[in-house]
Amino acid sequence: MDMPMARRIEIVSEAAHEVASICCYCGTGCGVRVQVRGGAVAGVRGDDSHPANRGRLCSKGLALGDTVRRDGARVLSAQWREARGEPLREIGLTPALDMAADRLAEAIAKHGPDSVGFYLSGQLLTEDYAVFNKLARALAGTNNIDTNSRLCMSSAVSGYKRTLGADAPPACYEDLELADTVLLAGSNMAYTHPVLFRRLEAARAQRPDMKVIVADPRRTDTAAFADLHLPIAPGSDVALFNAMLHVMLCEGLADEDYIARHTEGFEALRARVQTVTPEAAQRLCGVPADDIVQAARWFGQAGAALSLYTMGLNQSVAGTDKNAALIHLHLATGQIGRPGAGPFSLTGQPNAMGGREAGGMATLLPGHRDPASAAHRAEVARLWGVDSLPDVPGATALDMFDAVADGRIKVLWIAATNPAQSLPDQARVRAALARAEFVIVQEAYAGTETLAHADLVLPAATWPEKSGTVTNSERRISRVRAAVAPPGDAQPDWRLAQAVALRLAARIAPHKTVLFDYRDESEVFAEHARMTAGRDLDYSALDYAALDAGGPQQWPYRAGQGTPRLYADGVFPTASGRARFCDVSWRPTAEAVSEDYPLQLTTGRLRDHWHTMARTSLARALIQHVEEPWVSLHPNDMRRLGLAAGDLARLDSRRGGLVLPVQADDTLRPGHAFVPMHWGSAFMAGLGVNALTNPASDPVSRQPELKFTALRAAPAGLAWQAAAWRQGDAVALRARLAPWLRRFDYAVVLPAGAGGVRLRLASRVAPDAAVLHELADALDLRRPEVAYDDPARGCLRRVAAGQGVLRAFLLTGDLRAQEALLAWAAGGEAPASAAALLMGRVAGAARSRTVCVCNGVSETAILKGIEQGCDLAALKDTLGCGTGCGSCVPEIRSLMTRAPAAALA
Repeated sequence: MDMPMARRIEIVSEAAHEVASICCYCGTGCGVRVQVRGGAVAGVRGDDSHPANRGRLCSKGLALGDTVRRDGARVLSAQWREARGEPLREIGLTPALDMAADRLAEAIAKHGPDSVGFYLSGQLLTEDYAVFNKLARALAGTNNIDTNSRLCMSSAVSGYKRTLGADAPPACYEDLELADTVLLAGSNMAYTHPVLFRRLEAARAQRPDMKVIVADPRRTDTAAFADLHLPIAPGSDVALFNAMLHVMLCEGLADEDYIARHTEGFEALRARVQTVTPEAAQRLCGVPADDIVQAARWFGQAGAALSLYTMGLNQSVAGTDKNAALIHLHLATGQIGRPGAGPFSLTGQPNAMGGREAGGMATLLPGHRDPASAAHRAEVARLWGVDSLPDVPGATALDMFDAVADGRIKVLWIAATNPAQSLPDQARVRAALARAEFVIVQEAYAGTETLAHADLVLPAATWPEKSGTVTNSERRISRVRAAVAPPGDAQPDWRLAQAVALRLAARIAPHKTVLFDYRDESEVFAEHARMTAGRDLDYSALDYAALDAGGPQQWPYRAGQGTPRLYADGVFPTASGRARFCDVSWRPTAEAVSEDYPLQLTTGRLRDHWHTMARTSLARALIQHVEEPWVSLHPNDMRRLGLAAGDLARLDSRRGGLVLPVQADDTLRPGHAFVPMHWGSAFMAGLGVNALTNPASDPVSRQPELKFTALRAAPAGLAWQAAAWRQGDAVALRARLAPWLRRFDYAVVLPAGAGGVRLRLASRVAPDAAVLHELADALDLRRPEVAYDDPARGCLRRVAAGQGVLRAFLLTGDLRAQEALLAWAAGGEAPASAAALLMGRVAGAARSRTVCVCNGVSETAILKGIEQGCDLAALKDTLGCGTGCGSCVPEIRSLMTRAPAAALA
C-alpha cells in the first residue's frame, strides 16, 4: 500500500517557541535552538545544553536563519524535462514519483539491477540513508549506492579499519581539553571546524604548556596558532610520520610493552622506518629535519597526545596510507584509549558518520558490515527480511559516473548533493551526465549546477524542515527536529525514497512493499538501530525516547550509557583482538609538476562558505568576508609570471582551464597555489574550480586526490572589463544574469555582501555597442540618473540612485569608480557628485573588507583600532569584533602581527 505523503511536522503553537535541533554544516554536530514565530524561523542560537558546542556556533551556524527560504531559492515542486535541451517543467508530485519508479523498473527489467545507481550525501539524515540503502540493495538489487562522503571521509574509514579493525574514531571532544600535545595534520581547523578550534584555543589558554603542531603546506590561521608549523610538501605525510616514528624508536619514546601486548605487524614497519631518517624525510617533505625531531619528541614525550586530521590526509591517492601512518604514532606510544589521547578524524559533513553506520556507501553495509562478506550479506538480508543481497561490488562515486559515461548505469538518482560542481575533472563528470538515459535529482535548492542535467527533479525538504538523527565526529547521535513545515510540495528525503520504493516494489516485486511500511522516521531509526546489535557500534538499545530523555549519546551505547572513548582495554575489533601496524611507505602524488605545469595547486574551504554554496550564498552576512573566487600565489611567483594583485590569470591543468583574479599570499611557499573549493559554474564562467582537479584515487578508499593538481598560470590577457552591481533579490537577479556567464572569457555573477548581486566580465576586446546596451538593459540601467557613455571605446558608466541611495551601477572599460561605488552600495557615504566620480574627477572612499561577519566589523576599523594601541581585548570591547562566533579572532591576530603598534592579547 502506498504510504501517504502528508507531512508529519509537529508544530506546538503559532506563538513564539524554540525547537532543539542540530546544525546542518560540518561534522562537529553543534546543537541549535531554532526560534519559530508564526510558522517561520525567526532566529537561531546555540544550544547551551548540547555537549558538542555548549552554546557556541560559528558564523555559518549563527546565520542559519537567513538561509531558510520559501521562494525561488527553493525547489518547491516536482519538475521534468521532456527532452534533453528542453527546459524543466513543473508537474505534480504523484506523477513525478510514478515516473521515477517507471524508469527504474524499466532499466532493471531491460538491463539488470546494476543499470541503476544512487549517489547520496553526508547531509542526509541517518533515516534517509537507511531507506535509500534498503531501496538500492533489497529492492532494486544493486550495490551501486555511494555518497559524496567518498570525497571527504573514505580514506579515514579505510585507515581506521586497516589499523584498528573498525571505522570508529576512538577519541572525543573532551580530549581537546586534556591533551598535552595536539598534532593537526591536513586540517585548517580554524575554518573547517571553528567551534572545536575555539575549544582548543581555550584549552591552551588554560594550559599554556600544551604543545600544538600543525602539518600543512599553507600557513593557515590554524598553522599560525601552532607552536610548530611543519609546511610539508603536498602528498608527503607518510614520509613525515614515518620519520617521526624513526625518531621515537631511536630515542626510546615508543611503548614497547604496549606494542607487544596489543598490536601486531610492527616488526615490518620497524624495519621500514629505520631508513626514514629526519634528513631523508626533509628531502621529500621540505620540512627541516630538526623540526621533525622536535615534533616527534613532543608527541612521544607527551602524557597524552591527540591528533586531529581531515582532508589534507584523506584527499590523496595515498590517503589510506597517510591515515595509517598517523595512527601508527599512537599505537607505537600507547596513546590511544585514554583521556586526551587518540587519532581523531574530524568528519567533514554533518552526517557522514551516520551514513557510514547505515551502510550508505558501496563498500559498506548497515552496522559496519562488509558487502564483500557472504556472512554479512546473509545477516543483513535476514534482518531486512529478504532472501539475499547482491554480491556484485558496487560502483563508488567516481566509478559510478564512469559507469554512467560508458552506458553501464542507465538511471542515476542523485540526492542532496551537487556532483556537477563538487566532483573532480568536471568535463568528465558532465559528459557522463549528458550520456545518462535518465537522471533523477532530489534537491532542496534551486540553481545548483546538477539541476541543469536532471530529467526529473524531486522537491526535498531541508534544514529545519526534517526530523531524524545525525552522528557527529565523536560518535554522538543527536536528534534533528523539524521546526517548520516544508514549503510547496517538498518532502523529507526518506519520504520521497519511501514513496518511490513502494511504487517500484509494486512494479517489480509486490511482496517487498512491506519492506517500506514505515509510519514515521522513528520506525526507520528503530529498524536501523536493531541492525547495530552485536557490532562494534552497537546502539540497538537506543531510540528516540532515550535521546529525548537523555540527550545526545555516543556509541557504543549499552546499559543506558554511551562510550566516550574506545579501546581503553587494549582490545580491538580485529580477528586477533590486536591493532595492526601496516608496512606503508611514501608514494608520489598521482601527477607531477613539470616544465609545462610547474605549480602545485591545492583547494580547500573558506571560513564562511560551505561546499557549493547552495545554502551559504543565501546569507548576506556570509558573503561579506569573501565575495568572489580567486587564486592565491606567492609574490615571487606573481613577479615571475608578470601578475599583479587583482589581475586576471589563466589557470590550466591537464584536464581543464579557468580564469581567476590573483591575490598575493606569502603564507604559501613559492611554487604553490591555492583556490577555494566553493564556486562552480552557477557563479562563474567555465566549469568551476573542479575543472582543474584530478580524479585519480586511492586504490583502497577510492577517494580522489583533490588536494594536489599540477598547474600552470599566465596573464589572461583580457584587456576589456566590466563591473556592475544591482540591488534586489540575489537569487532572482542571479537567474536573470546567468546567461552572461556563457558569453565572456571571464565572468562572475555573485551575491554581494551589500545585498543584490555583483557582475564582473572580461574579454580580449570590447564588445560592440549593441552588446553593451543589452547588458545595461539586463541591469535595468537603460535610463539611469547619471550616465557617461562612449560605446565606441567600449565604455558605459551608469548609476541609478535616488535620495542618496544607490540602486545599481554599471562600469565598462573604465572601472576606476568601482570600489567607491561598492562602498556606497554597502551603506557607505554617498559621493558629493556621482557624475564627478564617474568622470574620474574625484576619488570616492574605498570599500573595506568585512573581517567579523557576526558584528559587521571591517578591516579598516580593526586596523584603525590597532593603530590607536588597542590589544585584542580592547578591540573586542570597542568594536565588538570576535565577540560573536569568534571565528575571526585568528585573522584579527594576524592583522595585529602586521601592525607593530599592537600588543597581542
